[in-house]
Amino acid sequence: MELIEITNKEQWDKQIGSQKMSQFLQSWDWGQFQKDLGREIWRLDLNENYIFVIKMPLPLEQNYLYIPRLNFLLDKGTLDSLKHLAQTEKSIFLRLELVLQQDLDLFGFKKIPSVQPATTLILDLNKSEEELLAEMHQKTRYNIRLAENKGVMVTESAEGLDNFYDLISNTYNRKGLSVYNKEYYKKLLANLAGAKIYQAEYQGQILCANLVLPYGDTITYLHGGSSEDGKNLMAPHLLQWETIKKAKGLGYKYYDFWGIDEKKWPGVTRFKKGFGGFEADYGGAWDLELNKFWYTGYKILKSFK
Repeated sequence: MELIEITNKEQWDKQIGSQKMSQFLQSWDWGQFQKDLGREIWRLDLNENYIFVIKMPLPLEQNYLYIPRLNFLLDKGTLDSLKHLAQTEKSIFLRLELVLQQDLDLFGFKKIPSVQPATTLILDLNKSEEELLAEMHQKTRYNIRLAENKGVMVTESAEGLDNFYDLISNTYNRKGLSVYNKEYYKKLLANLAGAKIYQAEYQGQILCANLVLPYGDTITYLHGGSSEDGKNLMAPHLLQWETIKKAKGLGYKYYDFWGIDEKKWPGVTRFKKGFGGFEADYGGAWDLELNKFWYTGYKILKSFK
């Protein structure tokens, strides 16, 4: 199957952005962001299926090819073409992450733990505000009203990267999680059209901030951070609700909370589930080993992290 590279943004986003519950990880702008991070990318047309591919560098001049969140079923011809590209690039493996459920064992792939969240929570913004509120957990509605009554204010932050980064760094450090550096978020905001930071503040103090990414019919709550101060004000609940209302007002059909997992992130999952919505399970991540020696070494190194 011939590899045809797409070079027209409008053509690309017309197809990818028109998909139901559009995946920003396959968007044109996400590709520009990856290029800004110094990675080589391809935007391919394989039998009228558009596929975004990232070349991920590894130590000792090795690499692998990564394709995030493909939103269609794959056939042998498409997989053979992607395998050929990986072999041409001397990649040690090819990694696919799927939206739909498909068993790739039949094509020589091995299922691995998901790179992106395996399960997410999505709100249907076609519903009225009254319906959305009614489907929330009672405690979530209470906390939203409490924050409103206390005078917490939610605003779009035009220059909020510093505040956002301080909040998210402190939040992730408290939870023992790693966080991207500030330059990563700076490049993300510069490349992704419509990416915004919303923040909640009380009496001049910023209590929490969220980064959201719009694409197609979906707006995604990607990352957020909060201060240890003012916990009794319930600012994160109001921040989410005001962001949801803004997304609805702008015409988006879905609000994606980006990831839930009862075991890995119990507190965050409980918070998100309080807003209602429906769970969506993705098709998981799959690796096709192309160089046994280097792939084994890669897996051993990953096991120590």
